Amino acid sequence: MSSKTVDQMLERIDADLVKFVRLQFTDVQGQPKNAAIPVEQAEKALTDGIWFDGSSIEGFTRIEESDMLLKPDPSTYTLLPWRSNDARVARFVCDVYTYGGKPFEGDPRYILKKTLEEAKKLGFTFNTGPELEFFLFKMVDGKPTTQFQDYGAYFDLAPQDAAEDVRRDIVLALTKMGFEIEMSHHEVAESQHEIDFKYDDALVTADRVITFKFAAKALALRCGLHATFMAKPIGGINGSGMHTHGSLAKDGKNAFFDPKGPKQLSQTAMYYIGGILQHAQAITRVANPTINSYKRLVPGYEAPCYISWSNTNRSALVRVPAARGNSTRAEFRSPDPMCNPYLTFACMLAAGIDGIKNKIEPPESTDVNIYHLSAHERENMGIKMLPASLMEASAFLNKDKILKETLGAHVMESLNNTAQMESDAFRLAVHPWELERYLANY
Repeated sequence: MSSKTVDQMLERIDADLVKFVRLQFTDVQGQPKNAAIPVEQAEKALTDGIWFDGSSIEGFTRIEESDMLLKPDPSTYTLLPWRSNDARVARFVCDVYTYGGKPFEGDPRYILKKTLEEAKKLGFTFNTGPELEFFLFKMVDGKPTTQFQDYGAYFDLAPQDAAEDVRRDIVLALTKMGFEIEMSHHEVAESQHEIDFKYDDALVTADRVITFKFAAKALALRCGLHATFMAKPIGGINGSGMHTHGSLAKDGKNAFFDPKGPKQLSQTAMYYIGGILQHAQAITRVANPTINSYKRLVPGYEAPCYISWSNTNRSALVRVPAARGNSTRAEFRSPDPMCNPYLTFACMLAAGIDGIKNKIEPPESTDVNIYHLSAHERENMGIKMLPASLMEASAFLNKDKILKETLGAHVMESLNNTAQMESDAFRLAVHPWELERYLANY
């Protein structure tokens, strides 16, 4: 960071009457982490960075290699609007470096930046626009529950939507932080909500996904509620997804739009879709990162589980919305909001670029409701399924050379270790379902 940029940031921090600065980053699982420093340390942070113990962060490094450096990205500066005006708090998203000033290969933000640079060599920029769904549940005795705050349904108003004021507070806070909010509304399930913000460069968007989640949690807590982005907190009702719209641009123009192409889609768009579908089973490990994620990817609850694409069909994995021109895009519908957005966007881009480089044609679009097809009909149409479990998805990722290279050895080791530990812990646990089914009968 140049001395001029440092001076400008310090002037802005001073003008904003900031007392504390948060240095934010994420671990491999996508959990936000931060170190808070008094404003007197801001110049040091902006000039030299702040050292921390990386061995204590999930998926980062071993104790004998623990010294790591946080370097703030000045473009991510924002105030946290819900904090007291008497002790204003600012936030920077940081990049993580190792001793010697080298980017840390296990930093999810670095992996996305590196993948974006590879696309740039081909002349492409990558925009993403995620739709985050979440639940607002009641807190009881200071602990989160799955008790509904409201019993509204899709697009309902108060009094059915009893949490509309909380959504409003979240929208107002995010707007002050630089988000361009496009829509907020009640979702299908009771106490389920969605707030959509405008697409942007994938790195900016990934930063905003993390910001969105911790802002929603902080503001919900102020109202005695718990905001959860868990994929399937309650069985038998819709889970929460993070449908992600992606598009490539070249020379400032949308590279997916061709007014003379089939469905007004360019060959680049078709190859991108082909790449996404080709790598979909491996991407699932990253886009759906927990055991719980796979309880959402089942038929009947609007979540995709079949590998197909369509121009309008929402039962397909990849959907091309009706808008054309600069708004032409491909919506990847399987990710859930538990995912690490940096890694998910990197895998989506790597898959799409592989499709473009190797001219991977997608199959014919599937324009019927796939949920209503029999297994035999799906087989005849060549429609495969997404992985049904975390370990199955992990096996697909470990066979995928392109995505393994994208993520790198460090992150792959962390993802494999996590999948094995989670699966072992789940396998050994005795679930209430088992007690209800077997205890009295055997």
